[in-house]
Amino acid sequence: MKISISMYSLASTLQRESWRVTEFIEYAKTISLDGVELLDIYWQNPANKDEEIKEIVENLERNNLEVSAYDITNNFVHQKKIERKAEVEKVIEGIRVAKELNANTVRVFCGDIREGLIYEECFDWIIEGLKESAKIAEQEKIVLAVENHGLLAGKSLQIHEILRAVNSPYVKSTFDTGNFLLVHEEPTKAFDRLKQEIAHVHFKDFREKSIHESVKGFRSTEGKELIGVIPGDGKVDLAYIVEGLKKYGYQDWLSIEYEGFEDVKMANEEAVRRLRKLLK
Repeated sequence: MKISISMYSLASTLQRESWRVTEFIEYAKTISLDGVELLDIYWQNPANKDEEIKEIVENLERNNLEVSAYDITNNFVHQKKIERKAEVEKVIEGIRVAKELNANTVRVFCGDIREGLIYEECFDWIIEGLKESAKIAEQEKIVLAVENHGLLAGKSLQIHEILRAVNSPYVKSTFDTGNFLLVHEEPTKAFDRLKQEIAHVHFKDFREKSIHESVKGFRSTEGKELIGVIPGDGKVDLAYIVEGLKKYGYQDWLSIEYEGFEDVKMANEEAVRRLRKLLK
């Protein structure tokens, strides 16, 4: 298995130090990573990014790093078909960019929870969007890895239902180890259900917010707040998941995604050390 870090893990540093993607890549090289996970929200000029892509590819080659996944922020949960079509176009553009970056995986979302809508009502929209996107993914041999993200379709059973309904070898799971806690599902049980469908892994951990803390956490489906921590300091049994991946023969990426309040460079560097120890 190979280790990468999501650019989102350095969100506060990116903002504070005005990092571009190239600065992030240079940093990733200094902490002995195999690759980086890039996101569509960090382009300098999203409407005209081809020159930046060229610069990034050269930087990656110079630093002997790969792109573990290219993440897009799509949302298929729209009542109007024209809006859902625009989201499909966003995924198709993500596939194009992934090819340019020599990446094999595009991380995708199902959609966001909205007042008055429930998962069962949105299911057909999600399947429609993924099936349309999968036509291009299959042609280009790019995997669309659906993340258990948010409160709408964050349970392993929901992800399993979605993957079965789309029924494409190029639509798999981005298994986010921490996000299952937001829907009050034990991550180890989620792993047992989805282990055959995993194409990408987010190595993440959360703990419950204490009543004395003033920081804003991530609110769960039951209204509890969770705080991001260095993997291993929270509620996720990461050793169980890593051992399970080994047993199942998973050979792809484990990508660190830190969402806490500690010094992010220190936190990510410690996460790399812990993950390498688990992989031994």
